[in-house]
Amino acid sequence: MTLGLIAHVGKEGASSLVRSLTGELDRRRAPYLLEKATAALIDVDSPLDEAALAERCDILLVMGGDGSILRALHRSGGHIRPIFGINIGSLGFLTCLGSDEYLRAIDSVLSGNYLLSQRSLLDVEISGPEGTTPLERALNDVTISRGERSQLVKLQASVAGVPLTEYHADGLIVATPTGSTAYSLAAGGPILMPDSRALVITPICPHVLSNRSLVISETSEVVIKAAETHDVFVTIDGRTPHALKPNQRVTLRLSQQKLPLAMMPGTTFPEILRQKLKWSGSNL
Repeated sequence: MTLGLIAHVGKEGASSLVRSLTGELDRRRAPYLLEKATAALIDVDSPLDEAALAERCDILLVMGGDGSILRALHRSGGHIRPIFGINIGSLGFLTCLGSDEYLRAIDSVLSGNYLLSQRSLLDVEISGPEGTTPLERALNDVTISRGERSQLVKLQASVAGVPLTEYHADGLIVATPTGSTAYSLAAGGPILMPDSRALVITPICPHVLSNRSLVISETSEVVIKAAETHDVFVTIDGRTPHALKPNQRVTLRLSQQKLPLAMMPGTTFPEILRQKLKWSGSNL
């Protein structure tokens, strides 16, 4: 088994963590490869970007936070591999262990002592008179928003082929269970358990107070189009936005692929919520 190492090079402590990890892996003679920017942190040369690394490795050790895991997924070039996250920082719903537990992380990966949580992904496409353009898959969420405009946008939404409503809002978020603890949560949406097999549609600052978050089946296709002459923007997992023209629509459907996300045995999602959101009882 070959490990692929990817670090958030801008994080304080990333270089020392990479040096400690590679030193221990060398001591154990465990095969690994480094992404090129990660290799540069410890003055090593590597020609591999994230896509080439994912193609050649069996599991990715991603050092950073939730955003680092999202970047590793989106830059993998379609080569989806299990991801074991090592957190550098404080808040991280997707990471397994903190950076001070890197030895435990190595033990777990090399012995196979971890669980894989199969996280749902969304296929996203923009279609219109000019044809259909597939976009990257979403792990967290897809946001349709007004961009830099100060006015509300009007968005027509349908679910499973049936018209739902027209939202007057700053935007609309369609989140997976994984993404329910991200932007959707900040906009007032509910938290979904990772295995809930659902999606949540959350309006951003809606003008109509009866517009609330809606939980739907993950197998329901969601179609959204702008109901006015101005462009709106489609953003996937907080990455570069795509313009959605007035004569176009964005379609979201469950992907046939899933992301295998590593979790430590005995760690439950309620426990993660208590710790990360500092709920009462988090120190028990």
